[in-house]
Amino acid sequence: MLLIKNGRVVDPSQNLDAPAQVLIRDGRIAKVAERISAADAEVFDAKGLIVAPGFIDLHVHLREPGNEHAETIETGGRAAAAGGFTSICCMPNTTPVNDNAAVTQFIVETSRRVSPVNVFPIGAISSRSAGERLAEIGQMHRAGIVGLSDDGRPVMSSGLMRHAMEYSLAFGLVMIQHAEDLTLTQGGQMHEGVQSTRMGLRGIPGSSEDVMVARDILLAEQTGARYHVAHLSTARSLELVRDAKRRGLAVTCEVTPHHFTLCDEDVRDYDSNYKMKPPLRSRADRDAMIEGLADGTVDAIATDHAPHAGSEKMQEFDLAPFGIIGLESAVGLALERLYHPKHVTLSRLVNLFSCNAARVVELKDRGTLKPGSHADVTLFSTDRAWKLDANQSASRSRNTPFDGREFRGGPEATIVAGRVVWRRA
Repeated sequence: MLLIKNGRVVDPSQNLDAPAQVLIRDGRIAKVAERISAADAEVFDAKGLIVAPGFIDLHVHLREPGNEHAETIETGGRAAAAGGFTSICCMPNTTPVNDNAAVTQFIVETSRRVSPVNVFPIGAISSRSAGERLAEIGQMHRAGIVGLSDDGRPVMSSGLMRHAMEYSLAFGLVMIQHAEDLTLTQGGQMHEGVQSTRMGLRGIPGSSEDVMVARDILLAEQTGARYHVAHLSTARSLELVRDAKRRGLAVTCEVTPHHFTLCDEDVRDYDSNYKMKPPLRSRADRDAMIEGLADGTVDAIATDHAPHAGSEKMQEFDLAPFGIIGLESAVGLALERLYHPKHVTLSRLVNLFSCNAARVVELKDRGTLKPGSHADVTLFSTDRAWKLDANQSASRSRNTPFDGREFRGGPEATIVAGRVVWRRA
């Protein structure tokens, strides 16, 4: 047994925000109350900390199988634990692609053996994520996938996307789209705007995302499928999602910490650590992301943790791959950009990281501290000062623009199935 004492429990799933104790027994939440008597329990003193349902990251790239030099299931799991995440959903763009039950089973079995956090695979929509024919969705579902995506490669064919949406209904799986019209972005390196012109880099227009989101919402409306926009980044796409929600469609979205923290004006000196896809957008787009996070349009914060080895990332800007790591900086950035400026309440912040994220992929008995639920708990501080040191990251990669950044508040401990898997030294 484990008894968490002296903390402030914030659990939006129960409208709970109060000093309370949490008792864990046999990997499940046994009780949450003002005072709990449990003489034989190990005590975790959470004085000065927020005790929240375990944080869930809907969008992580673990690279294994196939690119273990950049990340493994084990190292990615350790980075997640150090970032306060108890569960992560891993994207299918591995080598080979997770488009069949064998790869899904490998990820599930390996993660159970080596990862300190829960790992839930996302299966590919199309075979090899090539956008030509559907992957083995039924077999992957039986093997353990919790969603469908060709992330990294948008589904360009409207016919295939409609077919996939219709097929997803039989398994209750959410469709997760990397929203990008490739005919508008080919060769693009950063957001299309004044800064791209100034730097002489080919631009990626915001309309490339907007066009795809608009198409997919129309298809979701026609089919009745659940549709989730990955790493949404433009004000126009956000408004499309907002309108879809008003009309009662099963449409959700996520925003990354880098898209609500940075903008294209921050891309200077051709530093490839600022190169990601979707790219850092305009200041107006960034501010719209904050507004969407505050007003409830955005459902979740997800990192799009995309590790790349230094030999790959530290090239000329136009040759470097897209993506940055983000598991260990996410909570600190959310506190810095959303909570401390009072854009969101603490309850809303926790909701974005846990309860809502669990709902998107329908993770049963997670994202909550209700008795009987999985004993996944995130403990974090809103005030303790710390600095991100990429060289000390649990990840195998170091590609982050936030190296050396000082934060006020961040993760302090991560508990998975009742066991403390990480604690800040």
